[in-house]
Amino acid sequence: MALAAGLGTRMRPLTNDRPKALVEVDGRTLLDYALDRMARSGVQRAVVNIHHFAERMEAHLAARTGDPEIIISDERDEVLETGGGVVKALPLLGEAPVFITNIDALWFDRGEAELDRLRAAWDPDRMDVLLLLAPLEQTLGFDGPGDFFLGEDGRVSWRGDADRAPFAYAGTQIHNPAIMAGRPEARFSMVEVWKELVPAGRVHGVVMDSFWMHVGDPGARDEAEARIRA
Repeated sequence: MALAAGLGTRMRPLTNDRPKALVEVDGRTLLDYALDRMARSGVQRAVVNIHHFAERMEAHLAARTGDPEIIISDERDEVLETGGGVVKALPLLGEAPVFITNIDALWFDRGEAELDRLRAAWDPDRMDVLLLLAPLEQTLGFDGPGDFFLGEDGRVSWRGDADRAPFAYAGTQIHNPAIMAGRPEARFSMVEVWKELVPAGRVHGVVMDSFWMHVGDPGARDEAEARIRA
């Protein structure tokens, strides 16, 4: 699933006439980068949620060719954020574990594809969520103090009261849809779900090898574009 329904407020003025998902970096949209990564890792079907400039999103997706097959989750009436958007899409996602990616997460694989590394590390007996993590020193567009620590057993823990944690969530995860069953189709963040699961040891992490770019505002878009062209 590609989470593409956001308003893109921090990306203005680039989102004055388009959704954030269709902002271009070096001539290609954020949405296409995400979907193409999925295709390279063998993903055959992808749910894309839409809200802002929904008709333009539909037209763009209809013009794509090749994998993955696109299934639209329509949030025209109300944008539901990351958690609610997944709940609404559950009938489209099915019961098997799924990749979920934020549209503003951008990277170019170094060696083995990061999605393939996530898939290889997935163990449903030990985890319900597997997060892709970026070392802070290998990021662009992320100015925070870090999100997580990572234990030797692969389990993540929150930064908590620490001044700094070594890893940022890199905007992509494998997710067991069953953990969303029974939750309301309402606006809420996926972070709320993680807060329930982390203490139980059911959220694990994989540290990415690639350089991660968080393309969340025009400045980060320009920096990412400059890095790609360098």
